Amino acid sequence: MSPTHESLVAGLSELVAIPSVSADDAHRDDVAAAAEWVCDRIRAAGGGAGLVDLGGKPLAVGEVRASSGADSAPTVLCYAHFDVQPPDPLDLWDTAPFGLTERDGWLYARGVADDKSHLFMMLEAVGELAAAGELPVNVRFACDGEEETGGHSIVDWLDRDARGAGAAIVLDGGMLRRDLPALVIGLRGVCYFHLTVRTGTRDLHSGMYGGVALNALHALNRVLSAVVAGPDGRLPERLRAGVAPPTEAELASWAMLPDPAEEMADQGATPMDPHAVAEFYVRTWAEPSVDVNGIEGGSPRLQKTVLPVEATANLSLRLAPGQQSGVVAPELERLLREAAPEGAELDLQLWSTGEPAFVSPDAAAITITQDVFEDVVGTRPVLIRTGGSIPIVAALTARGIPAVVTGFALNESNVHSPNERIPSEYLELGYRTVRELFRRLGELA
Repeated sequence: MSPTHESLVAGLSELVAIPSVSADDAHRDDVAAAAEWVCDRIRAAGGGAGLVDLGGKPLAVGEVRASSGADSAPTVLCYAHFDVQPPDPLDLWDTAPFGLTERDGWLYARGVADDKSHLFMMLEAVGELAAAGELPVNVRFACDGEEETGGHSIVDWLDRDARGAGAAIVLDGGMLRRDLPALVIGLRGVCYFHLTVRTGTRDLHSGMYGGVALNALHALNRVLSAVVAGPDGRLPERLRAGVAPPTEAELASWAMLPDPAEEMADQGATPMDPHAVAEFYVRTWAEPSVDVNGIEGGSPRLQKTVLPVEATANLSLRLAPGQQSGVVAPELERLLREAAPEGAELDLQLWSTGEPAFVSPDAAAITITQDVFEDVVGTRPVLIRTGGSIPIVAALTARGIPAVVTGFALNESNVHSPNERIPSEYLELGYRTVRELFRRLGELA
């Protein structure tokens, strides 16, 4: 018997209640508790599971074997992450972020869309099929506790894993709009940098030294200007090395997608140049980008007439499919250093990396998934790329394991923002879709 909506909500509530914020060391034990919760669910489905510590936050790794003929059954590797973003600012939440709340057709909580509901759907579907003796595939779980901080443990685990799988399900995404599912076959990678510029030994009086002494904030601005996009929205050519341009078929498909002007308006976003909206999908899916994520220096809130001696910034470089972090990241560093004024000291730290990825649209697992969504959801998924980064997808494709990357969040799910949410009906819809997907993946050779 399939679970009721109420039982699904109750089960998801348990996972949501664990404040597994990987970016805050005060929640390290909570991240471990969420990992143990996942392992307990795998064991309850008749499988084996345990925590794997590779120097970062723990992974939850386990397997539920096929109900019959497990030695010859196809193997599917399931990935989702149980860590979440910090809930701040708390005063913008309408309800407690770690208490699952249902109202007006939505389920609200931190992590409900990214990514705990998706993880729960897979665990629940495997549990029901195994209990009924109807699981046709071996299902391996490798679940992440540091996805939100760009950790490498999951990639390191996959590099060491000798067994592999015939296909992978990466449930960490969303629909383009209600009832229009999408399968992501291309993802951007990411390199995250921390910069510090120093221009002397101490802050100086701007009246006595302004106009003759280096100002760290001015120097930082010059450095950053060397790597951000130009008037055409493109990065310097040295940062575009290796870009694999979209095919004509992809461009034709993207032209039929939802109007990006509406999406920009819905998100309250301001186009960076006159061509940004028309090139929305190409720029966010098939081009690299550089963004300054934060700047600190001087005294922006008090009247303080000084030349700051130190300024810092965080900088993210998104890599397009076809690029490699080992090629592009050094070019970004060279551009930054070349732009630094003489006498300024630039300290540059590469905090994290993740490679881009591309999955063949002809892979059997992709076709099977399209068929399942068409049967269960009622609409055949669109094959798209995404501007986001999921490091394990690149690692999977490098090993020849086709990754099915999809999910049930929406643009209006407030991912990484207060009042994160998914449509209430999508909890059951996602569960039913994943359950059928496990059934059909038994057809893999």
